[in-house]
Amino acid sequence: MTVSSPATRERLLAAAQDELIEGQGHIEMQAVARRAQASVGLAYHHFGSKAGLIAAVVEGFYELLDQAAFSGAKLPTADWAGREKARIGAYVAFHYQHPFAPLVIGPLSRAAEVLDVETAFTARQLAAGARMLEAAQRDGIVGTDIDPHLTIALMIGGIRQALIGALTAARRPDPADLTDDIWAFMAAALRLPAEASVKSKPTRRSRR
Repeated sequence: MTVSSPATRERLLAAAQDELIEGQGHIEMQAVARRAQASVGLAYHHFGSKAGLIAAVVEGFYELLDQAAFSGAKLPTADWAGREKARIGAYVAFHYQHPFAPLVIGPLSRAAEVLDVETAFTARQLAAGARMLEAAQRDGIVGTDIDPHLTIALMIGGIRQALIGALTAARRPDPADLTDDIWAFMAAALRLPAEASVKSKPTRRSRR
């Protein structure tokens, strides 16, 4: 008899991610179980359904993203603008390096199976971003003439669309160039002083 364990669950999640990538967002429980060297019964035991398994894979992706660029990120603290630009750099780098990213921000983001996961993560981003802007306003870094909630919603939407374009392009822009471009957009939206929004862009070779 196969014994269920946390290790089995992690194998199933890894196998499901690989199957989703290969299947462009589609999986079959039998194929996942076979790749994970586990029984289909254990897959259903851990996740309840195929939809539950897909949602768990996406939730795991967002947990890693949170560690890389948000609550778990180790970013410079001396300068607000420098820290937030570094956050954008970490966000871009994570998506460039994670093989599951094009699916998560693309086709899977519209799938019914992951709607609750997407909604919860976006809500956390919006709330944390609004608090960040409100703190920056209190510190005199960002002007009080902008609405933090509206502004962060526009910024998050714009960054997501920029990433979708970058990840699906025939030639991906250099991640440092993309970070510079996104930060310039953010700095303009926040009406930061010129010295906070200057870009440093040495010539770089585009990467595929």
